[in-house]
Amino acid sequence: MENNHTWVLTPLPPGKKAIGCKWIYRTKFKSDGSIDKYKARLVAQGYSQQFGIDYDETFAPVAKMTTVRALLAVAAVKKWYVNQMDVSNAFLHGDLQEEVYMMLPQGYTDYGCKITSHSAATGGVIKPTTGEKVCKLLKALYGLK
Repeated sequence: MENNHTWVLTPLPPGKKAIGCKWIYRTKFKSDGSIDKYKARLVAQGYSQQFGIDYDETFAPVAKMTTVRALLAVAAVKKWYVNQMDVSNAFLHGDLQEEVYMMLPQGYTDYGCKITSHSAATGGVIKPTTGEKVCKLLKALYGLK
């Protein structure tokens, strides 16, 4: 994520609030049941975003099957070459236009910042206050609106 310039560390500006995030871990298996690889994904808790403040609109491009069939029919009649590809996360890590601040991911260390485990004594949530380091998102993450 650092190599993709997904965020920059910055103090939380006055009047802004940072959304949370969490790590999602998954184990991928081979067809024989043995472990293939371990995957980790950082998910922003976008459900705490407010319309008009943290985002202005949501966009999810979806093609209806009737549209796909019509396109294929035209391509067949005109003898066009048709190629297919699967794009499952084309808009992930797209540039953000809005100002979105996110709390530092658990275990993240950089520039002297370190978040250890979220304490049960504080309800499991550490909320940054004005001036504390947060991630200003430059690119989209899973979970954002």
